[in-house]
Amino acid sequence: MSTPQVVVVMGVAGTGKTTIGPLLAEALGVPYAEGDDFHPPANIAKMSAGTPLDDGDRLPWLDSIGEWARGRADLGGVVSSSALKRAYRDRLRAAAPDAVFLHLSGDRVLIEERMTARRGHFMPTALLDSQFATLEPLEPDEAGVAVDVTGSPAEITARAVAALAARSAAG
Repeated sequence: MSTPQVVVVMGVAGTGKTTIGPLLAEALGVPYAEGDDFHPPANIAKMSAGTPLDDGDRLPWLDSIGEWARGRADLGGVVSSSALKRAYRDRLRAAAPDAVFLHLSGDRVLIEERMTARRGHFMPTALLDSQFATLEPLEPDEAGVAVDVTGSPAEITARAVAALAARSAAG
C-alpha cells in the first residue's frame, strides 16, 4: 500500500483483534493502538460484570478512538475497535474519513472456543450472543475488507495484508 492508512480492526469479541492488530501494524510498519485502552474504567467494570455496553457508554470510547485515528491521518496506524454497528463506524469515519475497516469474521463456535481459552480478559463469553446480535457487517459502500479468522495468527495477518493491498490497488 503506497499511502499509509489508518486501519480499524473490527469484529465481535474473541475474533483476535488484540492479536491480529499488532501483527498487522508490524507488517505495515505503523503503530498499533489497543482499542480496549480507550475505554473508561466504568465501561470495563460494566463489561466485567457481564453487562453489555449501551450506546451512551460507547460514544465517548468511539470518540477517543476517532481522535487517535484522526491524529494518524497520512501517517498510518492500526487500532482495534469492535465497531459492531454501522453507526459506530460512521462516527469513527466522521473523525477519520480515510480510515479503512478490517472486519475479522468467523464462526460463533470457533470464537467462543477462543474466548473460553483466553485468560485475563474482562469480556466474558456470556456477552458473545449480544455481540453477534449487535453486529452489522460492513456494507458495500464502506471502505473495508472482511477476513476469516480460521487458522494461525500469521495466516490471518497474511490474508489481511493481502486483502488490504488488493483493496488499495483496486481503488
